[in-house]
Amino acid sequence: MRKEMVDSRGERRLSSGTFTRHIIVGLIGGLAGTIAMHLFGVGIFLVMGQPTSISFSIIGDAVARFFAAASFFARLGVDLAGGAPLGIVVFYLLGLALGVTFVALVLRIDAFRLDSIKKGVGLGILYVEVLSLPLLAMATFVLEMTAVATALWFGISVLMHLVYGAVMGAVVSYGLRSAAAATRR
Repeated sequence: MRKEMVDSRGERRLSSGTFTRHIIVGLIGGLAGTIAMHLFGVGIFLVMGQPTSISFSIIGDAVARFFAAASFFARLGVDLAGGAPLGIVVFYLLGLALGVTFVALVLRIDAFRLDSIKKGVGLGILYVEVLSLPLLAMATFVLEMTAVATALWFGISVLMHLVYGAVMGAVVSYGLRSAAAATRR
């Protein structure tokens, strides 16, 4: 028995239990992808002889400068320190949020329904690579990076996001299919 209801307009709605399971699958997928990307990034930076927290510092500094430049936050007296601690928080929160929104996307658009792990991996990679471009570009502008630093930032980020997208897509695909099988029982 499916746990969907049809509202007065004929649109499908999920039961609260199914909705909650989908959110949990997105959170788990986002967390797994974020941890995998973090570990991969640590490996890259160790090989390069760079501090392993460099990407967190860049993220934290970009967010702090962005908020400092936003007049609304400046008027409120909001001043963020930036650096690696803020970068870690933003990195992990974005990872979780991207996992949940990926679930919403693949459940809402029929063409994106995940009928295999392979499709989940492919859509996960495409999803995160496309969504990350504006964020990466914003960091380069806010931090006024040189052309070489920008190229390096984008190059490493594309590889790291590839790892995130693959892991998140595989976990979400598996999780949604398992949740659907459990719902049918």
